[in-house]
Amino acid sequence: MAEFKKEKLDAFLGVTRKYMQVRGAMSQKELAEQTDVGVSTMSRFLSQKSTELNPQLIAKITAKLNIPLHEMIDFVEEDFADRFIRLVKFYKDELNDSEFDPDSVEATTNAGPEKASAKIEGPASDGRTPNQRKEDKAKSTAELSIREKLESLTPRQRAFMTEFLNLKLEERDLIVDLGNNLFQYFKMKGMDI
Repeated sequence: MAEFKKEKLDAFLGVTRKYMQVRGAMSQKELAEQTDVGVSTMSRFLSQKSTELNPQLIAKITAKLNIPLHEMIDFVEEDFADRFIRLVKFYKDELNDSEFDPDSVEATTNAGPEKASAKIEGPASDGRTPNQRKEDKAKSTAELSIREKLESLTPRQRAFMTEFLNLKLEERDLIVDLGNNLFQYFKMKGMDI
C-alpha cells in the first residue's frame, strides 16, 4: 500500500526546507539529530536518493519542524491520512513530564541501519537495589486495571500497540507466536526478562 503520493514528494521537500529555514536556518545535520536518524539517512531522503518513503521519518520531520498539516497533507494518501496525523501527534508528544524518570536515562545510538536503545539505571535514592525496584514495579503493575496499564505505556510501546492492532488477524497471531517463542528461548537459557 502506498502511504504517500510520490508525485508530490518535491512539494513536501520544499515545505520541509522552508520550515528548516523558518525554524532558525536548521541544517540537515541538526534536523537529523532532532529526529534521531543518521545524518546520511537524512541527506539521502532530502536529496531524493532513497527509494522508500519511510512514514516514521516523514512523521518525525513533520513533528520536529512543527509543519502545519494543511501544508503537507496533499502529500499523504487519503486512506493513510488519519494514521499519519496520529503518528505526527505521537512524535510531538514524545517526552511528557509524567513519562520522564529522573532515576534512569534513555541512551540511544545509531549503529548502522537499526537503532539500538539501552536503559541505564541510576543510583537508588531509597536504598533499594534495581531488582527490588523491579519486583515492586511488577507487583504494582499486576494490581492495575487494563486501562491503567495502557495509560502507563511509554510512547514507544504505544506506537508498537498501534502498529500491532492495525495488523490483520493472521499477522497478529504471527507476532504473538514469535513473542512466545522468544520468551521460551530466554527461559530455557536461564535469562530473566
